Amino acid sequence: QVQLVESGGGLVQAGGSLRLSCAASRSISWINVMGWYRQAPGKQRELVATITSGGTTNYADFVKGRFTISRDNAKNAVYLKMNSLQPEDTAVYYCNSDPVLARSWGQGTQVTVSS
Repeated sequence: QVQLVESGGGLVQAGGSLRLSCAASRSISWINVMGWYRQAPGKQRELVATITSGGTTNYADFVKGRFTISRDNAKNAVYLKMNSLQPEDTAVYYCNSDPVLARSWGQGTQVTVSS
């Protein structure tokens, strides 16, 4: 089973940027679709963005045009560049495949956007 470790979160003012990283314990080249998810307090976890092994990306409407997902199979890593952050983007961010590998959830990385 692949283990995933997220990093790069933090506290940022509205309009700011962050770049999240997801490091996998072993190769993710066999995983067709990798994604970033987020969970805000009191809300269900939601899918933010996905990327296929071929580089095709897809974004939730609420981040389209602001977030960019990328992956580097050689480094067993997935990234999420977040621009124009808003307070409603405050959440714990996780990476996983799509569909998810239930045993691969990491601890996530907290993103807090102040107004």
